[in-house]
Amino acid sequence: MRSNQNVSQRELHLPDQIITYRIVKNPNVNNGKKLVLLHGAGVAGNDTWVLIASMLTQWEEVLIPDLRGMGDTHYPDKQDYPFSAQMLVADLSAVVDHVNWWHFDLGGYSLGGMVCMLYKQQHSDRVCKQFLLESALLDRPCWDSTALLRQRYSEAADHLRSNNHDEGIRNFMNTISPNRRTSVQIDDLTASRLGKRPLGFAYALDCVTDAINLINREELVAAQGDVTSLIGGLSVDLMHQYHRDMAEGLPNWHYFLVKGTDHSLPFQKPRQIAKIMNEETLRYRSL
Repeated sequence: MRSNQNVSQRELHLPDQIITYRIVKNPNVNNGKKLVLLHGAGVAGNDTWVLIASMLTQWEEVLIPDLRGMGDTHYPDKQDYPFSAQMLVADLSAVVDHVNWWHFDLGGYSLGGMVCMLYKQQHSDRVCKQFLLESALLDRPCWDSTALLRQRYSEAADHLRSNNHDEGIRNFMNTISPNRRTSVQIDDLTASRLGKRPLGFAYALDCVTDAINLINREELVAAQGDVTSLIGGLSVDLMHQYHRDMAEGLPNWHYFLVKGTDHSLPFQKPRQIAKIMNEETLRYRSL
């Protein structure tokens, strides 16, 4: 991380959850702009975003919480339990209220992208610019195909719950990044990152699967503001097709292909992602 950034780690104690969050401050920026970044299923906020945050130049403060079931956030008894998408939205609301952030930009990766969209739908006046990195629920143009794909994630979650952790993680990786450039070293690193809290990871996968039965995707997409959508170049063609179509049909949707990476784009291409986020924010603020 750049030496001119400073990171503070804090906790918010709720009745059923102790939420850990980090605030990254850039002392070279004095514009009052704030950004919230949410991580994906099975990975922590710190691992996903802090390096990227160190390269962001358009915000004075960046808030990075750990979602329940992941990172350093935990239930009071430090066990993991099932949770819903709306519980994650409520957690996000509690954190931003706690730090008195009433207007901010918002970004999310995978599961975090879904939470971002739901929060924007419910609190449209508080969210300004948005960033979605391969957001959950936006996998395929066909909603039925998206729902069918979740069955494979459910299989991965079943393995994780049955203590067959390695099989569950490999199943997840093969489902979400079938075209990835594999090597033993890269796959082992990814598996190590995802295996820190396997039961919480399983419940995060279940959370998205359950949300499919409750969410109207067309209404959710229509409720979004100015969105910058980033998709890994090695990700499946149908995902690229869906986001290209939205960018062509919606004036507020801006699609970027991140070359040389798959679903692991925030870990593999942090510099490129930070550059896009900085430039897209300048475009948005110039409107």
